[in-house]
Amino acid sequence: MTAVLKHELRSYFHSLTAYVFGAFLLMFVGLGALRYNIQAAVSNFEFVLEYCSLVLAIIVPVLTMRVLSEERRQKTDQLLYSLPISTTQVILGKYLALLTVYLVPLCIVSLYPLIFSRFGDVYLPAAYGSIFAFFLMGAALIALGVFVSSLTDNQGLAAGLSMALMLFNYFSVSLSEYVSATAFGSILALTVLILLLCVLVRFVTKNENLAYLLGIVLMLAVMAAYFFHISSFENLLPRVMTTLSLFARFESFVNGVFDLTAVVFDLTVTALFLFLSVQSLEKRRYN
Repeated sequence: MTAVLKHELRSYFHSLTAYVFGAFLLMFVGLGALRYNIQAAVSNFEFVLEYCSLVLAIIVPVLTMRVLSEERRQKTDQLLYSLPISTTQVILGKYLALLTVYLVPLCIVSLYPLIFSRFGDVYLPAAYGSIFAFFLMGAALIALGVFVSSLTDNQGLAAGLSMALMLFNYFSVSLSEYVSATAFGSILALTVLILLLCVLVRFVTKNENLAYLLGIVLMLAVMAAYFFHISSFENLLPRVMTTLSLFARFESFVNGVFDLTAVVFDLTVTALFLFLSVQSLEKRRYN
């Protein structure tokens, strides 16, 4: 894993990737600080991070698009399989390299509250709690980008799909106001999600029987719950869209609340997509 990590870090820092990513992130943080902390004379640095959260949904896909798709396109992923390390170690090495690229500009950002505290009353616990939550949210988005990159050998497709998913997650709270809140609408939405999940399981595992079995079990469970407790499906879809939003959970830190459930949620999302990335790579190895 260490060899993969060092190789990826050399690749990022010997090219423009790490520097362009860091420059864009620092540029928008600087613009946010200028807008809120300097021009508006607001001491809350966490508002700057909320302003910059949309930027992550745009620049993270560009950072992660080539991490595995380029390996597949150039057929160099075959070399990874010949290394005396497991697929999990390969994914972790690549992911930690991406996380390091993300962490470097964030370390510079962490100096902002200290600088502003010299000229005003800045509540440092809230500021650094928000920076910590911003890091965890970015870590989860990077894990999502790694998984999407593992599904295709087209960098543009990987970037576009990742960006679409992240932007949908960002705007999901606003969109939840326009989706159906009826029980029937929730059933239709769950059916679509189950079908998408089955397609994903079929693609990752190449096991049609497993995908069909999973779809049947989930559909039977949904229909049973609908039959015995229909009221639980009222307003279900808007609640799910709000609950699964990484960006909505970040807002609690912006409001000065250290939300432990949001921390656990971010870590769970990160672990889930890293696990799926490993399974995607394993599928290609055995094929």
